[in-house]
Amino acid sequence: MTRKEKYQFVIDYFQQHAPEAETELLYDTPYQLLVAVILSAQCTDKRVNMTTPAIFKKYPTVDALSKATFDELFPLIKSISYPNNKTKHLIGMAVKVLGSFHGKIPMTVDELVQLPGVGRKTANVITSVIDQQPNMAVDTHVFRVSKRIGLVPQTASTPFAVEKILVKNIPEKLIHKAHHWLILHGRYVCLARNPQCEKCGLQQVCSYYLREKR
Repeated sequence: MTRKEKYQFVIDYFQQHAPEAETELLYDTPYQLLVAVILSAQCTDKRVNMTTPAIFKKYPTVDALSKATFDELFPLIKSISYPNNKTKHLIGMAVKVLGSFHGKIPMTVDELVQLPGVGRKTANVITSVIDQQPNMAVDTHVFRVSKRIGLVPQTASTPFAVEKILVKNIPEKLIHKAHHWLILHGRYVCLARNPQCEKCGLQQVCSYYLREKR
């Protein structure tokens, strides 16, 4: 099977079985999603969703968050991984949005990565989820799953390398959705330590399954 055929099989499978795949983070506005994604680094979406309502209630806007002090915000996110850094990042992000972007969350990767706590992965999430831009956020799930299936070679050693290959091979109009396909597949089926190959519909094209399990 060629790589092109493998991509087509995977895309067809997910279009049939997960046509409405979307982020599991709860949000109502771009500001809320940005806060949630910053908090989600090395933390579960479930934990983030338990934490953000109190933040959004106390700081409903970027302007409100920009006026927060460390001691006020920290107690609201202390159950999240790396709370010290994330507290500083959230306040710094809000201050930067007000000072450089007139209080509006920017919607390009180049602008977003100027914000404290925002790297390329976060910027890709924001632009693909909010604006459906053809950007592929590569987290640990996407990195693992794309390599296991064989969508990208094992020699693709960085998230950016994986991102470039996926974007090149997935139709532009589907890239924003494919991000969620791979994340959710990694979260619930293609687990890091114990992949659930027996219930995976990608067995016949999965390099890992064909090599290790068959």
